Amino acid sequence: MGAQSTLVMTCGDPAGIGPEIALKARLSGAPCFAWLGDPAHLPEAARWQAIQAPAEAASVAPDVLPVLVHPFPAPARPGAPDPANAAAIVAVIARAVALAQSGAAAGIVTCPINKAALKTGAGFGFPGHTEYLADLAGGVPVAMMLACESLRVVPATIHIPLAQVPHALTRAGLEQCLRITRAGLQRDFGIVAPYIAVAGLNPHAGESGVMGREEIEVITPVLDALRAEGWVLDGPLPADTMFHPGARELYDAAVCMYHDQALIPIKTIDFAGGVNVTLGLPFIRTSPDHGTAYDIAGQGVADASSLVAALRVAQDMANRRG
Repeated sequence: MGAQSTLVMTCGDPAGIGPEIALKARLSGAPCFAWLGDPAHLPEAARWQAIQAPAEAASVAPDVLPVLVHPFPAPARPGAPDPANAAAIVAVIARAVALAQSGAAAGIVTCPINKAALKTGAGFGFPGHTEYLADLAGGVPVAMMLACESLRVVPATIHIPLAQVPHALTRAGLEQCLRITRAGLQRDFGIVAPYIAVAGLNPHAGESGVMGREEIEVITPVLDALRAEGWVLDGPLPADTMFHPGARELYDAAVCMYHDQALIPIKTIDFAGGVNVTLGLPFIRTSPDHGTAYDIAGQGVADASSLVAALRVAQDMANRRG
């Protein structure tokens, strides 16, 4: 097993549950990965081994965590993010991306960060991981997919206030999101002719303009143009009827108009197993679909299921890309 099949996992905020669930993921028999961070932040009595390159992770014993050492300036206090560590957290992400872009790693899996803590401590100017990774990749257009076994969702607008969504939702932006989504389903999920369901913005998908005109003026023209290219699309659909079991069986992914419209159903269906996938990047990136969980950090009770799922999705994507 070499670089082509070795993932790099970023440590995330060491004051959160990242170090704990990384160790649990390693012990669970998840796909091979190298952990990038400061080993001083790992749980006490954690068994780890320093490596110099991701490919070396394959030769480390399965009950030992392979670590690409990245020293941090301050210790980790569970539940209490330290501004002194903010710049190092950001640097770890950039280092992981460089490893993936160079071909030294099959892809990256990111543990949770706290954007407010990074902004305070390091002037982090991005709404989240997704936007920072796009910037590191040269400003490429990306889309955020959340995936579990029974549902894939992609919000057309992401980390913006709800009041800004109607203005941010444009024909060009929606078309770009749909094109990225379809390409990702084909390349990374092996779906040759994806069936995509598209939500409306307003209740009842606007009800012929009575409850809003975004469906008429923005969404439908985009869908009609793409259908003319041979796409299989359904919508705009009322969001309140898209996510029951029978509806989910019909499509490969649902494109929604804003963050919570997409994330509420998937977190309700599979809170522990959801995976965040950044579509459109020139490298593979997944992450668990949860935050730093400061309230339980350091207690040994954090659930690593979503992180393990993120590793498995990343490995599947890497296998498909060859």
